[in-house]
Amino acid sequence: MTLDRQTVIDRLRSVKGPNLEGDIVSLGMVSEIFIADSKVFFSITVPARQAQELEPLRQAAENAVKTLPGVRGAMVALTAEKQGGGMGTTAQQPARPAPARPAAPPAQQQPAKQDVPGIEAIIAVASGKGGVGKSTTAVNLALGLKALGLSVGILDADIYGPSMPRLLGLKGKPETAGGKVLKPMEAYGVKVMSMGFLVEEDTPMIWRGPMVVSALRQMLREVAWGPLDVLVVDMPPGTGDAQLTMAQQVPLAGAVIVSTPQDLALIDARKGLNMFRRVDVPLLGLVENMSYFLAPDTGARYDIFGHGGARAEAERLGVPFLGEVPLTMDVRETSDAGTPVVASNPDGAQARVYRAIAEKVRAQLSLAMQASAEAAPAIVFE
Repeated sequence: MTLDRQTVIDRLRSVKGPNLEGDIVSLGMVSEIFIADSKVFFSITVPARQAQELEPLRQAAENAVKTLPGVRGAMVALTAEKQGGGMGTTAQQPARPAPARPAAPPAQQQPAKQDVPGIEAIIAVASGKGGVGKSTTAVNLALGLKALGLSVGILDADIYGPSMPRLLGLKGKPETAGGKVLKPMEAYGVKVMSMGFLVEEDTPMIWRGPMVVSALRQMLREVAWGPLDVLVVDMPPGTGDAQLTMAQQVPLAGAVIVSTPQDLALIDARKGLNMFRRVDVPLLGLVENMSYFLAPDTGARYDIFGHGGARAEAERLGVPFLGEVPLTMDVRETSDAGTPVVASNPDGAQARVYRAIAEKVRAQLSLAMQASAEAAPAIVFE
């Protein structure tokens, strides 16, 4: 049997719609279907107020597709977005509404953050914009924490532009554990998961927000991460839907913001800081990447992007300043080669900077977790 779009559609006709009336294809509930590297991706349109109670429908569709010969995995999301026409012969027909139910109280509309079993703390490495070296910083921070004796993992949460396979020199596909969860890949003693392991490097991810969020949720909660002391999440750049959802639904112990020294980058870094503050995620500190350039032949220093802007911004905002990372030839070369400087040249000047940042992050993380524990309500019996 050939795995193609029509084969998936035919299998999804076996999945009943809400109230067991019709099927999700003929009801026009299935989005465009995307198949990449034997994995199937699509979303199911449902009324927003029923998203939680229709989770079994999503699971049924996912299980149905996974039983197809040649399918290595499926990612299915529920979305309330209006699709531009579903799949099947009667895609124009709107889904029949289910009987009205009382709206959930406000406290239930925002999903509660759930701990990830086996992971002690999750920290986000984020930036307000792309191109500031966030992923390189995330990799070397993770390796720096590993050098401190912690068990560390890194989740590449940038669905559209995953960098971890290239930065860590990893190739191949993750194996499954018991046919239910994925085993993370591993490099330099750090566990790694990325969308880049699941699709080819040149395959574009043409997804809307709900499917991105669903993929992130699965890579976080359907991967055998533990036991880990720290999971570093390399966040997508910016402050959009994926970033906000991760900040609101993942139990982040803290966030590290990466910026370059110039004013334009700091404006965007400030947006990232404010996003985490609004969702009550502790700020572990600000890193100034590409702080200055060291000439490889003379060792002379050049402040190409200015200097000290991130330190001044951290002081102004009352956020810990974690350190200045110089721009050198070797960090570019080792990143492209999949041999990060902290692992390939641990005694080098740049590796020492990253390890110092890791020590500060560990200290700030301890303070944040202690503050969170002290803020927890106490139950007193009199």
